[in-house]
Amino acid sequence: MNETLRANPPRPSRRGLSYAVCTQFLFMHLACLLAFWTGVSAAAVAVCLLLYVVRMFAITAGFHRLFSHRSYRTGRPFQFALAFVGTTSYQKGPLWWSAHHRRHHLHVDTEEDLHSPVMRSVWQSHVGWFLSHESQATDVRLIPNLLKYRELRWLDKFYVLPPLMLAAFTFLLGLLLGRYFPGAGTSGWQMLAWGFFVSTVLLYHGTFTVNSVAHLFGGRRFETADNSRNNLLVALITLGEGWHNNHHHYPSSERQGLYWWEVDVSHYALRALSWAGVVRDLRTPPKG
Repeated sequence: MNETLRANPPRPSRRGLSYAVCTQFLFMHLACLLAFWTGVSAAAVAVCLLLYVVRMFAITAGFHRLFSHRSYRTGRPFQFALAFVGTTSYQKGPLWWSAHHRRHHLHVDTEEDLHSPVMRSVWQSHVGWFLSHESQATDVRLIPNLLKYRELRWLDKFYVLPPLMLAAFTFLLGLLLGRYFPGAGTSGWQMLAWGFFVSTVLLYHGTFTVNSVAHLFGGRRFETADNSRNNLLVALITLGEGWHNNHHHYPSSERQGLYWWEVDVSHYALRALSWAGVVRDLRTPPKG
């Protein structure tokens, strides 16, 4: 299949920006300004950071390492949990995300790579590709192993619902804290602003730095055929995805930080989950 796709890559029928996606993306950013009206509290910031970390883990350990690369195995309930939480990040659904990431590896840093900063602008690699008509379709030929899961297809089709549910949850949480724990100094609108809008926008740009920054800045341990880089800062804000040159050299490895000083929080969490029997068969780089 890979050779066929390399010879006949999917061609987008429309180019330019998708105004529907741009409108949603702009709204998410403008909604962060709500924080200036609501003010800030320690509780709101704590929820903002917690939801950032939990959802980043679902993106890195779920959308990326499990769905895109099959670097470990798990049961269907935990698979769905990762898919649902990842979808609350409002980066579309697990099938769309995985198909685009597999396309990235198939055509990395070539004209067919929609978010290569080598072949395109930094803006296009960071966020422009996400807003374009080119990226809206899902090439199902790249994800045949995922299509058998009805729940993943449902999440992918109705990817707007999980973020809306999370937004409602943060608003309700703020209302409850404001009523029963007034010392927390928060409210429904404040928790919505920080817990959902600010946290989600930070997630956007944290995730997108892997496409842009980690293909421009950092060290190269391995001479791969692309421009992937190892970047500590990106690794810290993405729970380990910044060891991108390692990843492109060993794409099927669950562990991306190969040495003890290469911080890979998602790997630590997955290793702990393997001890508890939640995940299994964590794939490692070949020895030697």
